[in-house]
Amino acid sequence: MILASLLLAAAAAPATAVDAERAFAADAQRQGQWTAFRKWAAPDAVMWTPQAVWAHDFLKGRKDPAQSVEWSPTHSWQSCDGRTAVNVGRWYLADGTGRWITLWMRQPSGTWRWTFDGQLEPGTGTVLPRRVAIRIASCANPRLRTARVAAEYAQPLNRTAPPGDSGYGRSADGTLLFNWTVAADGIRRTRVQLWTGRRFSLVHDEVTRP
Repeated sequence: MILASLLLAAAAAPATAVDAERAFAADAQRQGQWTAFRKWAAPDAVMWTPQAVWAHDFLKGRKDPAQSVEWSPTHSWQSCDGRTAVNVGRWYLADGTGRWITLWMRQPSGTWRWTFDGQLEPGTGTVLPRRVAIRIASCANPRLRTARVAAEYAQPLNRTAPPGDSGYGRSADGTLLFNWTVAADGIRRTRVQLWTGRRFSLVHDEVTRP
């Protein structure tokens, strides 16, 4: 019975992180903004507010606004195994627009949950994008990749634990690396690296100012 329930949940779950992002955004419109954030957040999810906080602590009891923000992804960087991804996109409200970044991880049950969410530099325009540029990490040379991941993790910046001033995450297969920092003055940075088969390529590196 438990196995059947897990299989049913997996079948009903969004297939990719882009699908999960769109389902998350749709729930925000149907169910309420913070209700959707709580629904899709992993137990250990982190948010920028602008400092880093545990998402469920921030969201607990928070009343949904009358109008939810609308958003859509523009880029998605995905691990070789397809179970971890970083999405970047644009959000829109009647009184402003902006950009966001979210780290997604597929759970053992097959469901997707976001583990990090933050705001980037403001965007422009009121029309949300429909197309998503997707880039998937290579699966080649796993032994070399393992050594490179170990070297990356050994850096002091990547060994700190959230929700302090920095955080580090990677896919289970080691083909996607993600880290973020936030300073006392609110200056934030996000970085995404994808495995090419020989090295890690920096595909996103952005500084966000308050």
